[in-house]
Amino acid sequence: MGLRKASSYSKKKARPYTRKSTKKSKAFIKTIPQNKIVKFNMGDGDSYRKRKHKYEMRLISAERVQIRDNSLEACRQLVNKILDKAIPGNYYFVVKVFPHHILRENKAAGGQAGADRLSHGMKHSFGITIGRAAIVNKGKEIFFISCPDEKTARIARAALSKVKAKIPCRSRIIFEMVSET
Repeated sequence: MGLRKASSYSKKKARPYTRKSTKKSKAFIKTIPQNKIVKFNMGDGDSYRKRKHKYEMRLISAERVQIRDNSLEACRQLVNKILDKAIPGNYYFVVKVFPHHILRENKAAGGQAGADRLSHGMKHSFGITIGRAAIVNKGKEIFFISCPDEKTARIARAALSKVKAKIPCRSRIIFEMVSET
């Protein structure tokens, strides 16, 4: 079965009950789906930590939103592929959000009139887990890239602008030059 459309989840105001506890009686959710994001840090982290990178780019959310893990993974793969082809090993790329939030779905019955929980009553009212999402507040950093020179920084900025279409919210890119101290 395919995924539900992003608008079903992305603009939710409140966080529903998704507590996971080691004690089964206290947990609202019994199983947690696997995280789809494979890596969070890519590229040359050593040169970034040694302060050899002069340019930094950040993709920042302009509104409060839930971003699914498969959307974050698609963005990560696109940016990493562009940077690896154009400037191999000359960048440091970080995914700054983690999908802690667990998404649930009550499957709708197709032919039954008014049955919204497949005739289970309140027994299965929380639905089944179908995925994970990161709750991102306004002004929160989603992706971070640092580069050593201006040529690589332009390529990294172009990669972040391509990724903006894959994220379910308005976002902006902050580009800055790091001063050496």
